[in-house]
Amino acid sequence: MKSLAVSLLLLACFLGAGAQQTASNAVPQSDAVDKGGADENRIVLDVNRVNLLFTVSDRKGRFVTDLTRDDFQIAENKKPQKILGFTAESNLPLRLAILIDTSNSIRDRFRFQQEAAVGFIQDVIRPELDKAIIVSFDSSAELVSDMTSNTEDLKKAVLDLRPGGGTALYDAIFFACRDKLIKDHPLSKFRRAMVILSDGEDNQSRYTRDQALEMAQKADTVIYTISTNRSGLQTDGDKVMRYLASETGGLCFFPFQAQDMTQSFENIANELRHQYNVYYRPEPLLTDGRYHSVQISIHGRKDLVVRARKGYYAPQL
Repeated sequence: MKSLAVSLLLLACFLGAGAQQTASNAVPQSDAVDKGGADENRIVLDVNRVNLLFTVSDRKGRFVTDLTRDDFQIAENKKPQKILGFTAESNLPLRLAILIDTSNSIRDRFRFQQEAAVGFIQDVIRPELDKAIIVSFDSSAELVSDMTSNTEDLKKAVLDLRPGGGTALYDAIFFACRDKLIKDHPLSKFRRAMVILSDGEDNQSRYTRDQALEMAQKADTVIYTISTNRSGLQTDGDKVMRYLASETGGLCFFPFQAQDMTQSFENIANELRHQYNVYYRPEPLLTDGRYHSVQISIHGRKDLVVRARKGYYAPQL
C-alpha cells in the first residue's frame, strides 16, 4: 500500500511538471484566483478622478483642434462638474490594441486586412512614445505580439496570422483591456485605443458583449471597429460593431471593398492625432461600483459635435 502511494505521488509530480511546459500565449479559458482569494477580474481604478478622451468636429466631419478648457462643460448624472485638467492629447503616449478576426468567415479577404493593418502600424506607432499589442481571435483569443514599440515585430505578427475557426470577439476585447491596456499607470498619462477588424459575429466567447464593453470602459479605451461584412446587408454583427464604437467614443467603418480598408485605417490614424483629454473629480465622489453617465458639451457651439465615451464604472470599495 505504501509503495502504491509513493507511485501515485511521483505520477502527480510528473504530470504537474508536464502541464507547466505546455503553457502558451493563448488566453486562459478560466480566471485564476490567487491564494488570498482575490478575484483576478478586480480592477484597481483611481477613485479621485475621471479621465475622458474625446474628439470635436464640425458638421462636415472636420476636426476642431483650437478649443480651450473654458469652452467645455462636463456633467455627471446631469450634475455639473469642475474640469481639473485639460490638454490636447496628440503628444501623449499611445497604448494600442489591434484585434484581428482570424475566423473562417473572413478567409477570402484576409490578405487585404493584413496589408492594411501593417500600413496602419507603420503610420501610427511612434517608437519613442507608443506601444501596441496584436491579438488574434478565432475559436479563442491569442496574444501574438505583446506590448512593444518595435514596429517590425508588430508587422511580422500580423503577416504571420492564418485564418481558421470560430469567433471569440468578446473574449479578445476583455483580455486585451484587462491584461494589457489597463496596466500602464496613471491612466491619465496615456491614450488607450483599440482597433477591431471583424464581422462582429461572436459565437465562441465565454464573456458577453456587455462584459467586454464594461472592461473597455474600466480601461478608458476608445474602440474603433472596421467591419469585414461584404454582404451589403446589415447583420447583427454590424450592430455589435456600431455599439462598441459608439459607447466608447470611437467610430465604426464599413469599407465596401476589401481594398478600401486602408482608407478606414487612415481615418482612425488621423483621429488619433486630433484628440482632447479632460479629467475631473466627481462631486459627489461615489465608490458604488455602478455605471455613471457623463456628458461633455461646448458652450454656445451647437455647430460642433463632441464624441466621447458615455460614462464610466466607479470603483467599489
